[in-house]
Amino acid sequence: MEQKKKILLVEDDNTLASVYQQRLILEGFDVRHAENGEDALSIAVDYTPDLVLLDIMMPKLDGFDVLDILRNTPSTRNVHVIMLTALGQPKDVERAKSLGADDFLIKSQVVIGDVVEHIKQQLGGAAEAEETAAAAE
Repeated sequence: MEQKKKILLVEDDNTLASVYQQRLILEGFDVRHAENGEDALSIAVDYTPDLVLLDIMMPKLDGFDVLDILRNTPSTRNVHVIMLTALGQPKDVERAKSLGADDFLIKSQVVIGDVVEHIKQQLGGAAEAEETAAAAE
């Protein structure tokens, strides 16, 4: 049996986090939730997620700082990170990309289904393409 992909959801809005968490579990992911940047970092080290869905504006440590620390920590350096935020200024997108974000989504411009697709793209990429090619033969 294939092991579930692990997602760390970092979101300080508990209502929004609950909606995302329920949907991701329905999609077959193992999900942990952190309400702030400090908790996110400690969970990331113990949980070793395959992907972090990361808000920017949060208490204690913001998402930019969390991303920077994740990228500079050997055990989390290669974790996929999707920024999911209300911030949408070009400077915010540029900063996230320069710090190593794999993707940047603006909350007001996506629905949960879009977010799930972006997660699957980040986690599935090459393996999905190989399966599709094998099925076509």
